[in-house]
Amino acid sequence: MSVEAIRALLEKDRLLVEADLKPLQGDRFQPTGFPDLGHAGYTLPDGTEMLLVESNQSMANRMEVACWDDITGDLVEPLRGLPYVKVVDQQGKELTNTILEAHRLNSPYILEGKDSSFRDVLKKEFAVLEKGKVDFNLLAKVLLRYDANSLLHGLFLAKSDIAGGRLRVPRALSAFIEARDVAMVSSGGVKRDDVDPSGDTKKGFGHVPFHRSEYTAGRITAFFNVDLSQIKGYNLGADAELMLTAVALFKIRKFLASGLRLRTACDLELAGEPRVTRPEGYGMTTLKELERELPSLIQRVQGFAEPRVTTVHYEIGGK
Repeated sequence: MSVEAIRALLEKDRLLVEADLKPLQGDRFQPTGFPDLGHAGYTLPDGTEMLLVESNQSMANRMEVACWDDITGDLVEPLRGLPYVKVVDQQGKELTNTILEAHRLNSPYILEGKDSSFRDVLKKEFAVLEKGKVDFNLLAKVLLRYDANSLLHGLFLAKSDIAGGRLRVPRALSAFIEARDVAMVSSGGVKRDDVDPSGDTKKGFGHVPFHRSEYTAGRITAFFNVDLSQIKGYNLGADAELMLTAVALFKIRKFLASGLRLRTACDLELAGEPRVTRPEGYGMTTLKELERELPSLIQRVQGFAEPRVTTVHYEIGGK
């Protein structure tokens, strides 16, 4: 994929991608569940039984994780050079970072510890936004400087002393997985205790029967949505727009290549190539093409923090 192809894509308002999936083995899969709701099933007006397999918020987390290398403790190689904030403990051991934190810069490990250095930086950067209409361009510039990832996956800085707690950025990259024509598969089992089968189950002893619900589906599809208008609306310049769009495409491809083991009982794989449904006629770029182009696209962007990784200290046990 050439830079010209990304630039042509940015002339459009939206990129919509679909990818058909299937269980890696057998036909059953376990969808996401919610403590107070259980599995999220619903029925279309024509009677089709549907199921939410993975939610928007979970997919955001998974696309971020797909960009992190646990072995090196850094971004995967094609994304190195992107700025982010990391949190270390008293001994300098890394605890977390804004790539892995669900709330990114709004993480309590970054903003609620004794080390207020970065919180003070944000207060200063956003001091002019305490009153009046929020300057979206200024907000985007600061996020690009310290955590470009937030410009794709969204952010809500809810601290009252940082511009009144009203700085929000919606997701420019969103995704979900749903299944069509589903049927429930009910099964179960027993946690055995051959030493004391009638023991106190509240303490972990005894035989404990359990049930589980899995599903089959006529079709499982992952949907991805890149809001190109929002990326252009940041008004960060052509280089930043190209880079953010390429990173969004990389996240989609990387997730589909390596992030489809959603749960023990939900291990999926691609069933055919992803397809672009909007804009019409646009071909989905390959992972190798993006890996080749991204380092130079990142290098060309101006406005990143130096050093690229900002460090915040958090004391375990004492904040």
